[in-house]
Amino acid sequence: MTPPRALHDLGQSLWIDNITREMLNSGRLQRFIDEFSVTGLTSNPTIFDHAIRNSATYDDDISRNALGKSGEHLFFELALADLTRAAELFQPVFARTDGVDGWVSLEVSPLLAHDTNNTLAAARKLHQSGAKPNLFIKIPGTAEGLPAIEAAIFAGVPINVTLLFSREQYLAAAAAYLRGVERRIEGGLNPAVASVASVFISRWDVAVHGKVPSELTNRLGIAVAQRTYKAYRELLASARFQRAANAGARVQRLLFASTGTKDPSASDILYVKALAAPFTVNTMPEGTLQAFAAHGEVGEILAADGGDCETVLADFAKAGVDTNALAARLQDEGAASFVKSWNDLMACIESKAVAIRKAS
Repeated sequence: MTPPRALHDLGQSLWIDNITREMLNSGRLQRFIDEFSVTGLTSNPTIFDHAIRNSATYDDDISRNALGKSGEHLFFELALADLTRAAELFQPVFARTDGVDGWVSLEVSPLLAHDTNNTLAAARKLHQSGAKPNLFIKIPGTAEGLPAIEAAIFAGVPINVTLLFSREQYLAAAAAYLRGVERRIEGGLNPAVASVASVFISRWDVAVHGKVPSELTNRLGIAVAQRTYKAYRELLASARFQRAANAGARVQRLLFASTGTKDPSASDILYVKALAAPFTVNTMPEGTLQAFAAHGEVGEILAADGGDCETVLADFAKAGVDTNALAARLQDEGAASFVKSWNDLMACIESKAVAIRKAS
């Protein structure tokens, strides 16, 4: 049995954090599904910026659609073309799991991260345009994003909550999801609207690298994940969630994101091995997935009580790390990073469109 299959059989979904047209055209994504037990896919502006900038496979579509369309309009056409193809590849998983798994994700414009009303409008429009039942729309779990998440769930739009960095940010996102579900129950609507809550891991360790004692190196992200997993398990056991589940609500699954190792001196499967947990998702870069398939092993299952996370986090506090302040900073920096990638992406599409117009 391959390591990815063993992790899948343990009960954790393996999603790939990448999409390119070449992956689709070459059959590589299908091979990941068949050979590595991959059951979903995520995307973000940085991923699409790299995909479109570094490939000519999008040029024909840009050529056909360039006239009279903005870079943003063109991008969403290109992205939805790729993601609807990917969604079809995952449709058998989606059907087999009754919609628990088999999802692909598309992010609203990161320029809207602090704009509640336009985030909601964009989420509804993208979901309608995608026209696939297994398409998540990604909304950041910022203060302004939370009301949009609640409203989108109430409207029946499946949501991948992104840019979460801490237990507190996760719980705020989970509460927004539950409010949307409870409003559907109160309104006599079907409450089975799917969602995942994506907590970013590796950026914690990047942020404190070289600033803490050596024995704490590459331990902060895992400790935060453990603490968040404990909160997730407690929420699932709560009377509030169980009332909603009794009315037909689904679990908003916890997703571990940013699980590629950034420290070249650390194991390239560090976070995959450490974060094995049933009824969760690990979305990993392509290189991490291949490394895990080549030489991975499934670690101990995450402890429902958080294991030693509080002891480790107390050690970080003694070393001067304010995790609450750092979580807020990481979320702000993550949003700003996606804005930069978005602007780079829009510039890339526009420059390709201009070059194509001149050549025609």
